[in-house]
Amino acid sequence: MANTASARKRIRQNERRRERNVSRMSRVRTFVKKVETAILSGDKQAANEAFRAAQPEMQRAVGKGVLAANTVSRKLSRLSARIKALASA
Repeated sequence: MANTASARKRIRQNERRRERNVSRMSRVRTFVKKVETAILSGDKQAANEAFRAAQPEMQRAVGKGVLAANTVSRKLSRLSARIKALASA
């Protein structure tokens, strides 16, 4: 256990940040799941709307340091490609 006041404070701060980050990641996963559900249903318009809603949420996670920029870029690119493939299918 922490012995100094500053170490105890750091533990409290880390716990608060961890809870915030867990919440942010949960939101991101929810938005991505909505996009994937729309893609699987084959509804391109619904998939596009869900994708447009998910994009800022994922970028916000990058800004807050929860996800790496390249990770979000890769995920958005792959989701976009899957939505575009719906048109030709």
